[in-house]
Amino acid sequence: MSHPYLTRVIDLVRDAGQAILPYWRNDVRVHEKADASPVTAADMAAHHVLAAGLQALDASIPVLSEEDCALSLAERAGWTRWWLVDPLDGTKEFIAGSEEFTVNVALIEGGKVLFGVVGVPANGRCYYGGGEFGAWRAEADGAAQPLRVRSEPIDAFTVVASRRHSSPAQEQLLDGLRQRFGNLSLANVGSSLKFCLLAEGAADCYPRLAPTSQWDTAAAQGVLEGAGGEVLDISGAPLTYEARESYLNPSFLALPHGVAWRGELIELAKR
Repeated sequence: MSHPYLTRVIDLVRDAGQAILPYWRNDVRVHEKADASPVTAADMAAHHVLAAGLQALDASIPVLSEEDCALSLAERAGWTRWWLVDPLDGTKEFIAGSEEFTVNVALIEGGKVLFGVVGVPANGRCYYGGGEFGAWRAEADGAAQPLRVRSEPIDAFTVVASRRHSSPAQEQLLDGLRQRFGNLSLANVGSSLKFCLLAEGAADCYPRLAPTSQWDTAAAQGVLEGAGGEVLDISGAPLTYEARESYLNPSFLALPHGVAWRGELIELAKR
């Protein structure tokens, strides 16, 4: 089982990645948005590719992109399906010359992710999936392999951490995990690739008790859910994407579905 739009969206994500690459590791001019986050010509080039391509795919589905998000709640509240897009996730990594930036596209219906596609322009890799049909990682040559979360730690309990964003609450949670599991292995990676590490079975948990926006997480959440994972708020409820006044997510926990330590993690996050 798959979604009829999935293959075309994978192609669009790859096209957007190709639009980004001419700017990568060049002297790209950086502008500051109203929220003080950076934006470059590469972000906008990818945005134009995706906005045009998704509208051509199905003009009845609106597009909500980080680079075109000045839409009122009254307008968005009437949407039943929409594309949630981050044309270049990890702009700071991109500016620094890192390979850890992605192109994110998710199809949302009724506040839930139907499927997500995460492209990695620097190496041509693409992650995609959804809770109803599984998840895969495709290489630049198109060769794909299915993804599955791991149910038990291998050697050390591995926590995915942000290289650039943390918080006192997050550090306290890590201390609690150390008391429960012993020494932790911390995997630091940029952008939505954090979720993809879990989906590949290369990590056990991704707690995020610091701000993110909806377009940062939705596509990779689809991949993780397809691989047998889940994303919860700190009350233990699924992270969802209903239209809200703010695009900011609550704090969340990404983890394999059904693990024995799920309840302990939620309790640690509530402290």
